[in-house]
Amino acid sequence: MATVRSAHTVWNGDLFNGKGDVTLDSSGLGTYDVTWKARAEEANGKTSPEELIAAAHSACFSMAFSNALAEAGKTAERISTSADVTFVPGTGITGSHLVVSAVVPGLTAEQFDDIAESAKTGCPVSQALAGIEITMDATLES
Repeated sequence: MATVRSAHTVWNGDLFNGKGDVTLDSSGLGTYDVTWKARAEEANGKTSPEELIAAAHSACFSMAFSNALAEAGKTAERISTSADVTFVPGTGITGSHLVVSAVVPGLTAEQFDDIAESAKTGCPVSQALAGIEITMDATLES
């Protein structure tokens, strides 16, 4: 059965001087300011589509990695994932870079790298972002 999550944005004004409010409808977690300046220059307390994509990508990868570990009979004590999504005005979103560190007892570095790579390509958000370059630095901690 499919799951649908929703958000909406109300925008006022032109692109460069206007502003919007992004509301996370499904979770009810809040409404966040968004502006062109926050997207293309400095955030200054406002969000951007790229920040929201980065949040989605880091969460999705962590879930996919956790699941891939379970399929290999392993459980992580901790997985920490960050995502940096790059936006180039006039070009668009050009990449997402994942930085992953995890503590996984009983896992070799080779197994870790293989499972992390599999999770990177298998994560549904990675698949949705297939039109951009996705890179990753992954570290197995002890």
